[in-house]
Amino acid sequence: MMMRRRQFIALVGGTALAWPLDGRAQQAAMPVIGFLSKASPDHDAGRARAFRQGLSEAGYIEGQNVAIEYRWAEEQYDRLPALAVDLVHRRVAVIVAGGNPSAPAAKAATSSVPIVFAIGTDPIEVGLVPSLSRPGGNLTGVANLNVELGPKRLEVLRELVPTAHTFALLINPTNPNAEIISRGPQAVARNLGLELVVLQASTEAEFDAIFASVAQRRGALVIGNDAFFNSRSEKLGMLALRHAVPSIHAYREFAAAGGLTSYGGSLTDLYRRAGIYTGRILKGEKPGDLPVQLATKVDLVVNLTTAKALGLTIPHSLL
Repeated sequence: MMMRRRQFIALVGGTALAWPLDGRAQQAAMPVIGFLSKASPDHDAGRARAFRQGLSEAGYIEGQNVAIEYRWAEEQYDRLPALAVDLVHRRVAVIVAGGNPSAPAAKAATSSVPIVFAIGTDPIEVGLVPSLSRPGGNLTGVANLNVELGPKRLEVLRELVPTAHTFALLINPTNPNAEIISRGPQAVARNLGLELVVLQASTEAEFDAIFASVAQRRGALVIGNDAFFNSRSEKLGMLALRHAVPSIHAYREFAAAGGLTSYGGSLTDLYRRAGIYTGRILKGEKPGDLPVQLATKVDLVVNLTTAKALGLTIPHSLL
């Protein structure tokens, strides 16, 4: 009887010791998402927050049933390939690639880890997927085509400022898609008989000189859709107001900060949708079977206070 009692106590003790080990095993099995960003934690905070919102809508909450490994390139695009490889070595369940430079870097790093991209241009044109409806392979995602809206921004700005002596397009020369970003506006400028000067900036220190140059020409400025510019929409808006340069950008933060107008899709909606897709993949769906989503909602925002300060009358066609 004593032997049986001791065996029972030993068995109970062994079971009790096994519980924490099982708990650690469950914790280790928590899926890990790799979040690859071309920007910095501060500048991409809103997008990361929108991504987590979409993820929660799909049933996943960071720290509870999913972990997220963040990798920030700090606008140094040449760091993205190494950061993507690092996430692959970390054996993440899904890589979320934010922005055009991040997505190609993730694709080059792996052909097996699922990738969800959130980009502002045509994913077929930049070589991410062969088809929107059936992307195949290990990539899918969401695109708002803000790069493709570049020509329309030039048309809107010309309508707002018909007396501008010249128009300028600001691009980031370090962006691998700089040629794609400038191609559409240049074609529209030729069709409309406009002079379009292409200006370049890849650091904040260059912004003042850019706006001063456009102001001196009595011109108007189209700001290209670029990760570096997008993360500094508010600063660019304030500079446009300070230099009294009629300008247009993709995101409403630019117009809210003092820029004349913005025309483009919503970054918040873009990343929220990417979060939902990531959750679906974590539940077992294959990225190649999930159609690439194209965000069709476009906002036109005009800062009427800035328009008044610049002496502009908003055409009825835009109102």
